[in-house]
Amino acid sequence: MSEEPKHSLWKAALGVAVCALLWGSAFPTIKTIYGNWAAQGLEVSSFTRWWAAGIRFSLAGAALLILAKSPWSQLKQTPLRYILAMVLCQTFLQYVLFYTAILFGSGSLCSLMTASGSFWWLLLAPFFGKATWGGWKVWGIIIIGAMGVGLAVYSPEDSSRNAILAVGLMLAANLCGSLAVLIFGKVKLTMSTRSATGYSLFIGGLGLCALGSPAAGDTPVLFDTQVTIITIYLAFVSATSFTIWNELSTRYSVSLLATYRFLIPISGVILSVIFIPQDQLSLWIVIGTALVATAMLLATRLNSKLKE
Repeated sequence: MSEEPKHSLWKAALGVAVCALLWGSAFPTIKTIYGNWAAQGLEVSSFTRWWAAGIRFSLAGAALLILAKSPWSQLKQTPLRYILAMVLCQTFLQYVLFYTAILFGSGSLCSLMTASGSFWWLLLAPFFGKATWGGWKVWGIIIIGAMGVGLAVYSPEDSSRNAILAVGLMLAANLCGSLAVLIFGKVKLTMSTRSATGYSLFIGGLGLCALGSPAAGDTPVLFDTQVTIITIYLAFVSATSFTIWNELSTRYSVSLLATYRFLIPISGVILSVIFIPQDQLSLWIVIGTALVATAMLLATRLNSKLKE
């Protein structure tokens, strides 16, 4: 791979920052939906979460496919196994595992475990021809970023119902997400980023709707005006952020994006502090954010010198 142009690194940071803000905003908005349901006295099950998520992703995917240029002709040119693999990893399996993990682990624990995606990406990328294993400097930077995320979400009074199971589920969910980005490297040879992301979200969303279909009868109660507006916003978040992230994965080095990826859980924590009254700013968040920023600066400097 050619040397990373120094002048383009800020574009990578900007792109990831946009993704981080969008995905980070999903944390408080999803909490708002759950708060709405709790206020109505509704019992929220896994089926309810999967049904709501399926509607969100189906809307996002449909919007992207409408905006894409010749998505059907691109689909016919793309091997079906790559499409199905991306659908399963990026949308269906990742979010089945994610929403199940939420049932067993605290929000802080699940936020922390999103950092494992960076490790999975670095470990798996060589098998897809996207990077080398990286040296001790690369892994050192990743560890600094992971420590920052850990401190930011640390809560001494926080407890989980089944932390080990939650950690396992989140590790599996992030493995799926990392595989999806790497599989996209195969899909992009015959399909645009917008079309590929659209099919992934739309078909995966339909799969989640099928899985959550026992909750379909509660749709009129679940989706009042507030929840409907939030769901439309979340569909926009998914469509925009996944498209940007998939595109970034084709332009920048794995080690750089793996480090920048720590912005996502940090953004979720900070935005939750801003918009959720129960969440408060702590010294841990400040220190953790500083460590993530340090890791990003080190990664930018390293990637301006190294070749992958």
